[in-house]
Amino acid sequence: MKKKLKLLIVDDHPMIVEAYRNLLTSKNFDQYDFSIDTAHNCDVAIDKLKASTNTEPYDILFSDIKLPAASNSEIISGEGLSVYAKKLLPNLKIVILTMFNENHRIHNILKTVNPDGLLIKNDLTPNEFLIAFNAIVNDPPYYSNTVNKFFRNQTMNFGETLLDEINRKIIFHLSKGVKTKNLVNYINLSLSAIEKRKIQIKNVLELDKANDEDLIGEARRRGFI
Repeated sequence: MKKKLKLLIVDDHPMIVEAYRNLLTSKNFDQYDFSIDTAHNCDVAIDKLKASTNTEPYDILFSDIKLPAASNSEIISGEGLSVYAKKLLPNLKIVILTMFNENHRIHNILKTVNPDGLLIKNDLTPNEFLIAFNAIVNDPPYYSNTVNKFFRNQTMNFGETLLDEINRKIIFHLSKGVKTKNLVNYINLSLSAIEKRKIQIKNVLELDKANDEDLIGEARRRGFI
């Protein structure tokens, strides 16, 4: 008997979503009976996740990291979406698929999301995707080759380098043109606490006397926004 699974695939590139759908509906996955929904931004994904709680909950969420933020700016990335989804659906398996492969980025995803699968897109072939999917369904977690190299080669102390959701929201609002003094209107922290967090962010991004423009540029390069 085929195993029934309900999936939600979230990626802002329709061609990538279609590629995943084509893989999942190929003969290599004929032991599964899939119901597949898709979303291209956080708002649509949130609506579909909520709706599933009243009908048939999703079994697996596939999410990219870089996504258009929710309209209320509460969820600004695939990381935030994944954390939200896990709280909403505790039995949901989370699979992150991303192009970002720097150590800091991998570390941040693992610490904030703790996904059942973390797959770097450049690692994936159709066969690797099949192996990963079977492992995630039956014996998670599964990490693709680049992530496994991260574990093997860890020499850095990441204890103070985590950019949590609040730090990422600071970067997000700065990138939208919000001045530091006005961040208190968007983030429930005092101005002094926000300024301390900006220092922490600059340390993580290995910036010294950088201005906000430099901070935003480096954060964007590393995939934090």
